[in-house]
Amino acid sequence: MPSVVPKHTLFPELTRDSLLAFQFSSWYPRFASLSIKSSIIRPLSQDFRDYLDSDGVFVPEGAEDVPAESTLSDEDEDNTGVSSEEEDEDEGPRYAFPELDARIRDAVAVYGAVFPKLNFSSPRDAAWMLPASSPLKCTSPADVYLLLKSSDFVQHDLDQSQVFEGCEPETSEGGPSDYQLELVLRKWYPVDRSRELRCFVRQEVLLGVSQRDPNHYEFWCESNTQNKVLEAVTKFWETHIKGKWQQANGDYVFDVLLTRDLSRAHIVDFNPFAPRTDPLLFTYDELLTLLFARGMPELRVVDSPHHPAATRNAPAHQHNMIPLEAFTMSSGRDVGEFADLLREEVQKSMEDDDS
Repeated sequence: MPSVVPKHTLFPELTRDSLLAFQFSSWYPRFASLSIKSSIIRPLSQDFRDYLDSDGVFVPEGAEDVPAESTLSDEDEDNTGVSSEEEDEDEGPRYAFPELDARIRDAVAVYGAVFPKLNFSSPRDAAWMLPASSPLKCTSPADVYLLLKSSDFVQHDLDQSQVFEGCEPETSEGGPSDYQLELVLRKWYPVDRSRELRCFVRQEVLLGVSQRDPNHYEFWCESNTQNKVLEAVTKFWETHIKGKWQQANGDYVFDVLLTRDLSRAHIVDFNPFAPRTDPLLFTYDELLTLLFARGMPELRVVDSPHHPAATRNAPAHQHNMIPLEAFTMSSGRDVGEFADLLREEVQKSMEDDDS
């Protein structure tokens, strides 16, 4: 049973074990029938971790679903007798993950397309790397690696000091070896972001429900719709989640995607009730007030074009974006080569302007 909340405690105690309950492989088996079809690959090799943590944006060898353009031959040796293969050894580590490539291709074959995430984080800040018409849609290992390598968000899962930041000191023998990096491949399909909601639960009490996408949608202005959605989410939580997940100790945040008729929901993710989880249209102080009130859960939506949350017109995660042309030129090159090529392109553009 959840413990009683001391007065003015904004967040529950977070231990390593309670945090690990929120990694995908911990909660998904229990709620798989209510969530998006997914495949979990774990543990991942140290080489793959090193690849994700390496500088630059590039895909491993063999990850693209195209045949190699050329092969090494004796003609690749220069007059010094040193082969280009030997020269490449000085350019830094090369990566290839044929077994992982095969498992990703298997998932794509089953699901049609996938979108990836690691234990906790998804590369949604890198969605712009793939076509805007189908964000995060991956149909090859190269697509998966490209999103992961381009994302700042997934870096959180690579650094255990960040993963366990804010956790209480361990009193047992548990250590960093308890944490294993995992790759999650979820079935991709178009998502109507207007139907995504984040729900806040403390001491097994549903406190609030917030619209996730900060854009204004006209249908959210209708009071009947709001009442219908709040009733549907409350019923879903009481039927399928409440009291059925002891590892979370009654404190958690869950994201859902409503069905088109707004009457049912699918679980998208779980997050800890902690500062690292965005409270969206609430503040954690407001959620604490709702906890002590012990009333009905509150629904908050962007109910007007003039709502403060609806004024964010800049593209999401724009700080991560670079021109597509620049990324195309950088493919397969280190920083020095890319800089040289970029200078050549700039010079060529200037010459074209003068002609």
